[in-house]
Amino acid sequence: MQETNIAVAVVQAAPVLFDREATVRKTCDLISEASSAGANLVLFPEAFIPAYPRGLIFGTVVGSRTPEGRQTWQVYRDNAISVPGPELETIGKAARQAGVYVAIGVIERDSQFSGGTLYCTLAYIGPDGSLLGKHRKLKPTAAERLVWGEGDGSTLTTVDTPYGTMGGLICWENYMPLARMAMYGKGVDIYLAPTADHRDSWHATLQHIGFEGRCYVLGCNQFVTRDMYPDDLPGVLDLDGQPEVMCRGGSAIISPMGEVLAGPLYGKEGILYADLDLEAIGRSRFDFDVTGHYARPDVFRLTVDESTRHPVHFENSGEQQGVRE
Repeated sequence: MQETNIAVAVVQAAPVLFDREATVRKTCDLISEASSAGANLVLFPEAFIPAYPRGLIFGTVVGSRTPEGRQTWQVYRDNAISVPGPELETIGKAARQAGVYVAIGVIERDSQFSGGTLYCTLAYIGPDGSLLGKHRKLKPTAAERLVWGEGDGSTLTTVDTPYGTMGGLICWENYMPLARMAMYGKGVDIYLAPTADHRDSWHATLQHIGFEGRCYVLGCNQFVTRDMYPDDLPGVLDLDGQPEVMCRGGSAIISPMGEVLAGPLYGKEGILYADLDLEAIGRSRFDFDVTGHYARPDVFRLTVDESTRHPVHFENSGEQQGVRE
């Protein structure tokens, strides 16, 4: 039986930058805090574990890399996590104790094929503590491509819950019209949009997605200041000249009619809460349903490749895989 209401929490906070274990502890504390306030779903920002590396250049210019930049990369890689892995098991225990769904942005270290590629990933955890799925960012933006790989269509993940279908995209993936349409086509009711974008234009984007998709939108960002970066981080001098407030936040919760239910929150850490009337989703689609009566499949059609793209193909086995069994 589908529920008609859900209480949601959007966590605007900073990780303990570049400290995986401490950030996991902070995450568990924030889950407990949000659940104590009645939340059924708790969303964390993009790249919450171990950090969004804002302001760092990793010693890279076109045509060369520096040893110091590689050291910065090493710290970042060492504090990334495997999905699944022990860090998400710990967070899963906190989710189970609280009885809540959790979605959290993490930096995922590939543990299946190369071991040397990082992905910006959104992990979904159920109220039983299990890992329900993950989404790897399809297209890192600008200098993010120096440190993150590209996901494929196999992780365009949605999660069926008693509150409807939950899913979403990360940061500027939300400016990819076809990626949004793929999410709408999967019937997303609660659209998650963790981000690192703190500009006014991002808030307009969240409202647009709510109104276009006729879904609830949870936008979630970090609040980060320069003095949160560890003094012994290789490459910390890259931050010279950066503003004291590195990311001002801007988290918000938006209705299926594009109305602001909570936020935007700027200039501090905090948790936004809202009670969502899920029946409002159906009412909102009376005059516009992007994959229903407002679609024209006779004119427009989107094909989405959800296959997993493996780097090595062994033809004698008839399977695509990275290693022989």
